Amino acid sequence: MDICAINESLKLLRMSLRSIEMQHEGQNFEKNVCHIFTILGASGDLAKKKIYPTIWWLFRDGLLPKNTVFIGYARTQLTVAEIKSRCDPFMKLAPGQEELYDKFWNLNHYAAGSYTNESDFKNLNEQIRKIEPCAAKSNRLFYLALPPSVFESVTTNLRNTCMSTSGWTRIIVEKPFGKDADSSQKLADHLASLFKEEQIYRIDHYLGKEMVQNLMILRFGNAIFSPTWNRLYVASVQIIFKEPFGTQGRGGYFDQFGIIRDVMQNHLMQILSLVAMEKPASIHPDDIRNEKVKVLKCIKPVKIEDVVLGQYVGNGNSVGESSQGYLDDPTVPKDSVTPTYCTAILRISNERWEGVPFILRCGKALNERKAEIRIQYQDMPGDIFDGRCKRNELVIRVQPGEAVYVKMMTKTPGMTFDMEETELDLTYGSRYKNIKLPDAYERLILDVFCGSQMHFVRSDELAEAWRIFTPLLHEIETKRIKPIPYTYGSRGPVEGDEITKLGNYKYYGSYKWVEPNSI
Repeated sequence: MDICAINESLKLLRMSLRSIEMQHEGQNFEKNVCHIFTILGASGDLAKKKIYPTIWWLFRDGLLPKNTVFIGYARTQLTVAEIKSRCDPFMKLAPGQEELYDKFWNLNHYAAGSYTNESDFKNLNEQIRKIEPCAAKSNRLFYLALPPSVFESVTTNLRNTCMSTSGWTRIIVEKPFGKDADSSQKLADHLASLFKEEQIYRIDHYLGKEMVQNLMILRFGNAIFSPTWNRLYVASVQIIFKEPFGTQGRGGYFDQFGIIRDVMQNHLMQILSLVAMEKPASIHPDDIRNEKVKVLKCIKPVKIEDVVLGQYVGNGNSVGESSQGYLDDPTVPKDSVTPTYCTAILRISNERWEGVPFILRCGKALNERKAEIRIQYQDMPGDIFDGRCKRNELVIRVQPGEAVYVKMMTKTPGMTFDMEETELDLTYGSRYKNIKLPDAYERLILDVFCGSQMHFVRSDELAEAWRIFTPLLHEIETKRIKPIPYTYGSRGPVEGDEITKLGNYKYYGSYKWVEPNSI
């Protein structure tokens, strides 16, 4: 990769950062301001695989405030050297970065303590105070990389002992935000009793992905799309999340939640709200989130007849993980009815979308890794081509291989007057070859430093999403509705494709998208 192009990309990122800083926290990055970034749950997988690597990348690229110091906190007695050893395989250290890498770890500290004992948090506060410059303003950021069972005690202890007395304090909360409407509301009420809404950052990493953030520009910055983004032109909208692997040893944890809570109620609903919302008054975070809430309020709770549930079974023709079904995981109860696949049809009762099905599909152990949005347009009226025209589609590929392309009909090249499907294609790997796309967590953690909540979930958004899915979740669990078996590595249950057809989506099976740089 061209070093000059990388440097130019980083320069643009820094310029963007300075712009956000001026808008949100005028004096955030002053030289006399100290930032303390504390990771609670520093000994866990999330910290090791995501949070420490992310703050290293931001530090490496010069995107963090200069006076930033890091503290890990967990129950396990560890040293910074031991934390470093655990994180090393995930840090993506390039040749020549060793000195900078050592400098990063020299800014790290560690404290051990419980999540329930207030005296341990007082000790944490004392350690923070020791590394804060005496005369400086100090901002504190706490990342809760913790199980939900300790959220209440940890946040209470933070509020009572660890708040900044000279700057701001911000709390990052990881999902799951409860298991249903009641538990989510209980957590929301608890957090609201301790912190202001602008101090709380509920992180959904899908909101940090390049193509999800691009939705606003595509929708409201292009006259070619905006006028047709409604029921008069759109036949259906499909939002898809597929993983080619199973629970990978997390079966016991996954079984407490299932695919609807794990993916659909949060990631897919956040994407749906961005696809379907009205144009906000501005790009101010609250204007955007106000419109997201409005469209969610127009969706009635999902009914069981509009859902297909599946659970993967082993593929008898394979070896290794794919030969094992979900119930073969020793940590999963043998009679579990937890779905690993779901297709659901949602409908939005407003003027723009009345009658347009929104199809959400997600699952594990499927045939490919893919997350994308497919907006399929109505059949062409006044057909003069004897039914040979296939529907146009706007496809926004979130991962892997970020892309936007439009499926369209065109004349087959040559002497014939035949027609075929082709595409107008913007594949990022081809168009932007030398541009480094930051990881979702990089964007979001940087947003927290800058005080921008645009890409974080507000409490009323969360409440509406749970309202839509809670009755369905309770019915599944109360009636122990058995999911349909599907083979590891397949497209999922056949019934999932059938309900998609009922959702006015036409699948032709004749078109294959090919990445331009792979030709």
